[in-house]
Amino acid sequence: MEPALKIEQVNTLLSLAGKRVRRLRDERVLTRKQLAHTSRVSERHLAQLELGRSNISLALLDRIALALDTSVANLVGHEEPARTDEQRLMGDIIQQLKHEQQPGALNLLRNYLSSLETRNNRIALVGLRGAGKSTLGRRLARERKLPFIRLRSEIEKQAGMDVGEILELSGQAGYHHLENVALESTLESHPECVIETSGNIVGDSNLYDRLLSTCTVVWIQALPELHMQRVIDQGDLRPMADNDDAMGQLRRILKDREPLYAQAQLILDTSNQTPDQSFRSLKNLLQ
Repeated sequence: MEPALKIEQVNTLLSLAGKRVRRLRDERVLTRKQLAHTSRVSERHLAQLELGRSNISLALLDRIALALDTSVANLVGHEEPARTDEQRLMGDIIQQLKHEQQPGALNLLRNYLSSLETRNNRIALVGLRGAGKSTLGRRLARERKLPFIRLRSEIEKQAGMDVGEILELSGQAGYHHLENVALESTLESHPECVIETSGNIVGDSNLYDRLLSTCTVVWIQALPELHMQRVIDQGDLRPMADNDDAMGQLRRILKDREPLYAQAQLILDTSNQTPDQSFRSLKNLLQ
């Protein structure tokens, strides 16, 4: 036969119940008068309970629990972390599901959590040329001991020619087809890697959606002047060749693509940072 609870234990449980009633009432933005009306328990009883001075009956405590959409066990059981608004909302949604819908919902949640784990181990860098994708991507891959995949190089391997020739022979449509094949091949063969993408991958909604759903995507951004100067410093003068409005064109491209780049899960601005500072910032973001 179980021993009866001592008076001190009963008082402790009632005090705990009072604190939780007050917390739940605050979370639900209820006045004591409103809770009294819903639970059919007097305001005096509620006040005494919340102050830890009540010897309220189990029947009345059950009424209060029902009015707060909880149970007596939750009011007097072991302390649990406070639920966030999102957790309460998910609980409400789950309660609305029919029994036959619950297994499917559970599988969706499991698949989502699994995809999150994969995404954390597969990082994709997006942004215009000159932002620092190559430098940061190689350093990150080296430190994490992961493969570094330059998507442009994968496309050229598949086609057996450089990007300029691909565009000349097949146009943008042909290039995007090869880009899609290269991305799918990379995702299939590398569950963990760092991917450097082309600057215009965000312009293909299917490709970009695929990237966002399978990787942690980081937008590496910089001021237009820095984009241009870094490309020139690499010895590539093509952006300026026969183009008096190269900088204006670059600004327009950045402005047009900004809403797309901003869909990335993380954003790193390298404008006022050295390469070492940018790398530290990237690692901090990924933590």
